[in-house]
Amino acid sequence: MRFYSNENFDLQVVEHLRKSGHDVLTAFEAGNANQRIPDDQVLNFASVQKRILLTFNRKDFFKLHKSGVQHSGIIACTYDPNYAGLALRIQESIQNIDSLENQLLRVYRSNT
Repeated sequence: MRFYSNENFDLQVVEHLRKSGHDVLTAFEAGNANQRIPDDQVLNFASVQKRILLTFNRKDFFKLHKSGVQHSGIIACTYDPNYAGLALRIQESIQNIDSLENQLLRVYRSNT
């Protein structure tokens, strides 16, 4: 899948996703880091690029999703210092999904 990680998303998770064959563009690589870009514009950028947004900023992106704005998908994660485990849970949650267009997917930290 094609992802866009906003600047609060951990690079180690991005690297694990890439090792598994996913195309992940970071905010830094896109030239969008450290600019205080509003969340709606972050989501729009991801959608224009036809990428699913990866974020730890659950509250604000839940709100945007509920507003009805069109997007390519949002995966909102609970922070987990087990980067490989989080990447694996993201992969498991999308393995049988063809598209996340206009959908929000929650991925939680493991209890173990």
